[in-house]
Amino acid sequence: MIKKNIKTRHFGSIALLTIFLSLLLNACKVGKDYKRPHLNLPKKYRDEISPADSVGIGNIYWREFFVDTTLRKIIDTALVSNYDMRKALKNIQIANQRVFQARAEFLPDINATLGSVNRQYRSKNFYSNPSSKYYETKGKEAPETLFDYTMQHMSSIGLSWELDIWGKIRRLNERTLAEYLQTYEARKLLQTQLVANIAEGYYNLLMLDAQLEVARRNLRLTDSTLRIVKLQRDAGQVTSLAIQQTESQRLAAQSLIPQLERQVVIQENSLRALSGELPDSIPRDASLTDFLIEDSVTASVPLYMVSHRPDVRASELALRAANANVGVTQAYRYPALTIEAEGGVNSMLSKNWFKIPGSLFGGIIGSLTAPVFNKRKIKTDIEVAKLERDKAELDFQQVVLDAINEITNTLITFKKLQEEYEIAENRVKVAQLGIKQAGLLFKAGYATYLEVITAQQNAIDSELELVSLKQQLLLARVELYRALGGGA
Repeated sequence: MIKKNIKTRHFGSIALLTIFLSLLLNACKVGKDYKRPHLNLPKKYRDEISPADSVGIGNIYWREFFVDTTLRKIIDTALVSNYDMRKALKNIQIANQRVFQARAEFLPDINATLGSVNRQYRSKNFYSNPSSKYYETKGKEAPETLFDYTMQHMSSIGLSWELDIWGKIRRLNERTLAEYLQTYEARKLLQTQLVANIAEGYYNLLMLDAQLEVARRNLRLTDSTLRIVKLQRDAGQVTSLAIQQTESQRLAAQSLIPQLERQVVIQENSLRALSGELPDSIPRDASLTDFLIEDSVTASVPLYMVSHRPDVRASELALRAANANVGVTQAYRYPALTIEAEGGVNSMLSKNWFKIPGSLFGGIIGSLTAPVFNKRKIKTDIEVAKLERDKAELDFQQVVLDAINEITNTLITFKKLQEEYEIAENRVKVAQLGIKQAGLLFKAGYATYLEVITAQQNAIDSELELVSLKQQLLLARVELYRALGGGA
């Protein structure tokens, strides 16, 4: 009874000492808490006139930004079926498992030996004796060769617990959480890229539709001109050369149609591939002329929207992880307090294996170990971790700089494309008027067929350019959506 009380007081003393050390050393957390580095940001974007105080595109949900029903349907399908998106989701799940594992580092390791049998044999030249108690129980003499030297039947539960007195595990959790959040930002970045790529492909498809319509309309106009030229040839007003040149103009217009049709099919297949689907046509009701270019996208883009970009957030999370990793490496320099305990049943004879209390055993060990000389490995790891943190900070600053440049370039591109589009609209009006005037003069005999062909060529060129500029304006709007990080 006295021995039992002594053991109880001894165990209680160790427990109290452990708690005291934990509280005492809790303030000695390794590493520095993360603090965002200073970013040399401008007060506004270059050439920005209006105040940046409105809600940015990066805060707009993509379903509100893209209103076309067909485009929404393609995006919805792609977000579910696109293979890169599905792999990104798996990466999040993998990182989530690592977070669970990192949190479990605070808990002790517990292992159970359900059944262990150890039986060793020796012979007469061995320096010791056999398990005499075993042979006494059996009522026989121990042999001289291959006698039972050791017999052990054991079942036990062991515990090992390293106390986080230096904050190593907390820093490890901080690093793992930052890496986990990086996978979320990577998925957001991928989603933004995917939505933007689909929108660009869809607008390109509508541009091809519009160009195909222009080419077919021009072919019909050229057919009409060819009929008139043939009538004039029959009347002796022009030569066969006029027919040849007009026919050449007609074939040039006709050859544009299969080129555009081929590009339409390829673009449809590309959009289907982004959606994780097999090649097929894409039904669509809208045309390029149905889309209005909103001037508001350049009216005010707050500078703080740069921080909403997934790549900027992911870069800062990488810096957080690198900063926490410095604390993890520094913790290995200091002593580690570990508590180990084991208890169970142990007997020499199998029949006594689970006889309680005769077969009970137990033990507890508390150790404080520290590295003394390990060939500079810990110091190297610490210095490398600090340098990696410095690199991560430089990467973060560079990503922010690139983001500002990208948004600035997109804003100026959108602004200048609008100016080009207005000029192109006037050019189309002038070219259409030129076709009418050339046709009337040609029928009245005051203009040659060459003047009619030239007017028609100018008209088709100006219309194709107008369609292309309309598509570029839509793409610039999509690019601004991408540059600002897009909506969730």
